[in-house]
Amino acid sequence: MNGPHVHDTPAPASWRIALPHTAAAVPVARALVRTALAELEHTADSDTAELLTAELVANAVEHTAGDGPIELVVELMPTGCQVEVHDPDPAPPGDLTVPAPAEEPDPWQEHGRGLLLIRTLSSSCGHRPTASGKAVWFRLPAVPAQRRPS
Repeated sequence: MNGPHVHDTPAPASWRIALPHTAAAVPVARALVRTALAELEHTADSDTAELLTAELVANAVEHTAGDGPIELVVELMPTGCQVEVHDPDPAPPGDLTVPAPAEEPDPWQEHGRGLLLIRTLSSSCGHRPTASGKAVWFRLPAVPAQRRPS
C-alpha cells in the first residue's frame, strides 16, 4: 500500500448503569468495574479502579439528597479507563481537585479519606456539571501486561 498507513484504533468500550441511591450500589459498582476491566488485555489496575469507584459511589449516596438513582459510567480505552458517577446534586464535591489547606483526615474517624484517595491514586480526577446534576470522575492509566498480577 502506498502512502500513509491508517492504524485501526479500537473504539472505547463503555458501560452505563443506573444504581439505587442506597449503600447497596457500592458492591454492584465494584463488580461492574471489575468485570469491565477483566475483558481487556491492557487495562488499568482493577483493585485501584474498584476502590476509587466505591469511594465515588459511596459519596454520591451519602452526600446527595433524594432517592433517585445515581449513574455509573465506565469507559475503557487503550490508554486506561475513566469512571464517572452521575448524581442529581449540582454542588461540586468538596475538596476533590483542591485539598483543604493543611487538613489531614482524622485517623480515628471512619470518614474523610475518599477524596484524598481519589486525588492520590488516580492519574487525574474532577467533576463537571450535567443537565441533571453533576458527574464526578477519575482516570487510571493502563498497566503493562507484565506488571499485572496473575
